[in-house]
Amino acid sequence: MTPQPLSPAALSPAPLPPAPLRIEPLRLVIFDCDGVLVDSEGPAARVCAEEITRIGWPITAGDSMRLFVGCNLGDMLPIIEGHLGHPVPSDWIGILRNRVIDAMAHEAEPMPGAAEVLRATAALGLPYRVASNSSHEEMAVKFARTGLAPLVAGRLHSYRDVARGKPAPDVFLAAAAAEGIPPAACMVVEDSLPGVAAAVAAGMAVLGLDLHGDGAALRAAGARPIRALSDCPALFRTAMLPAALATA
Repeated sequence: MTPQPLSPAALSPAPLPPAPLRIEPLRLVIFDCDGVLVDSEGPAARVCAEEITRIGWPITAGDSMRLFVGCNLGDMLPIIEGHLGHPVPSDWIGILRNRVIDAMAHEAEPMPGAAEVLRATAALGLPYRVASNSSHEEMAVKFARTGLAPLVAGRLHSYRDVARGKPAPDVFLAAAAAEGIPPAACMVVEDSLPGVAAAVAAGMAVLGLDLHGDGAALRAAGARPIRALSDCPALFRTAMLPAALATA
């Protein structure tokens, strides 16, 4: 019997109430990498689909995007092996990682407004960090290719630095700890359901970037939806004020 792909809902975190825009006055912004600062998810989905198909589970890039967007390889592997009914070949993970890194080095592009939002965040006097389900090797080539490397140098956190990747909160908590700022004074900018779930679990406010949809799924998971990175600076500025909580 041909295994049937899991639905996106099977991989999505359970819906949570909308998160407040802020909990304490904002002191740190944490950006996701893929789909927020770097437009990389399309090439990554294509490469993953090709490699998964090669080992016996035929899927398209669209299937890969729906099933695995926002996931790290550790979360993907048991799903893939469950569909195959056996472990992946011993060299498969290394091949996939190398192919993804090569694709990112040639195809990654900056998200619209990425450099501008980083500069605007700094101009507000806010420190910022990047917390990703990508490896440091992947982020290095992505940020080099997009020209964002000087803006993020020394600010990068990978899921491989911590015990668990998103949707666990570990990588966001590590980013906050690196700045010595409590989670309640942090705001995350995310685009995926696993990322929003991680931010909510960390006790952080979260903006959900949805360039093409209505943001309903991100809102249900706990984010305040935004349509563009250019929306962020005004929201950051408001969140820095010692005023009553602004709800999503």
